[in-house]
Amino acid sequence: MSFLSKTLDRVKPSPTIAVTTLAQELKAAGRDVIGLGAGEPDFDTPDNIKAAAIAAVNEGRTKYTAVDGIPELKEAICAKFLGDNALEYTPAQVSVGTGGKQVLYNALMATVNPSDEVIIPAPYWVSYPDMVKLAGGEPVFVAGEMEQGYKITAAQLEAAITPNTKWFLFNSPSNPTGAGYSWDELKALTDVLLRYPHVWILTDDMYEHLAYGNFTFCTPAQVEPRLYDRTLTVNGVSKAYAMTGWRIGYAAGPEVLIKAMRKVQSQSTSNPCSVSQYAALEALNGTQSFLAPNNDLFQTRRDLVVDLLNQALGIECPTPQGAFYVYPSIAGCLGKTSPAGTVITDDETFAKALLEETGVAVVFGAAFGLSPHFRVSYATSNAALTEACTRIIGFCKALT
Repeated sequence: MSFLSKTLDRVKPSPTIAVTTLAQELKAAGRDVIGLGAGEPDFDTPDNIKAAAIAAVNEGRTKYTAVDGIPELKEAICAKFLGDNALEYTPAQVSVGTGGKQVLYNALMATVNPSDEVIIPAPYWVSYPDMVKLAGGEPVFVAGEMEQGYKITAAQLEAAITPNTKWFLFNSPSNPTGAGYSWDELKALTDVLLRYPHVWILTDDMYEHLAYGNFTFCTPAQVEPRLYDRTLTVNGVSKAYAMTGWRIGYAAGPEVLIKAMRKVQSQSTSNPCSVSQYAALEALNGTQSFLAPNNDLFQTRRDLVVDLLNQALGIECPTPQGAFYVYPSIAGCLGKTSPAGTVITDDETFAKALLEETGVAVVFGAAFGLSPHFRVSYATSNAALTEACTRIIGFCKALT
């Protein structure tokens, strides 16, 4: 009899973390590696946020806090939702966790029973299905193909709903595609959800502030206020504020759900890091002046990567609306052979051969539930992106 839990047989380690780790190991071994797998900004945390954290340490704010967040931070989160999203919440409707991932996990653990289904549009962030499985539920995937902008339709959503559906787990702008739903596209989905009152909405808005061009971010309860009472809106400071390592995520929703999530968190991590909470307080209440310049830089990088990757033989790379990822297709590379003799049978063999033969680390599309594609994070310098894309162009040109 195995010592380990059978639940672990249902899940797998994060492929994105695995790619980043392998790239770091190869670099440490002396290989010339460009890592395009990490889902975090390369910017430093803004100085005012760091100063707030230092002040918190110096003022002795290093003790236990309330399980799911200090009152001041909850008030700031309420103000953020009201100001940015026209959503009115009280502090009792807010939960603060150790990153957005814990908040999502708490919600699923607090609500999902065996045989419950969670609808997840694909491509999806790699952790969604495994968190559902750890909670005992069943992920149900709905494919948003490249031809439809990596977005699902209202008809697809409706076809996936069953009496067992507990949640619709939604992410826009998307990791891994950067696809963003317009107001009208999201309204079509919320119109479907109105007809199924047993389905709750779990929306991951982590890339809210990373929206480019004419795309305007919107969130489900904002688009359809009648869904307010069964929507959990998740966000955090990781991406827009370059605070990935600080590990602060938050959510707002019905108080009965927030209380249940608090119970889960009370028996796992308890409170998020006290110092990180005061840093997050400054992030939300302090200057937002760096957001627009950072977005401009990300948009420049996006355009650079899309232009270069579309020069690679066999690759087609759509232009995303937000986040800091592109999700190109390698359909034109399948069946070909690399200079080292690897037959490109799928996106995983493509990514492995690319890393081994050129030193460029990307994440293969099967990890996100839609092949044949790969994900590139353009949250790195223009020079690194140019060199990486040049290597990809050369690799594809050499395929026979």
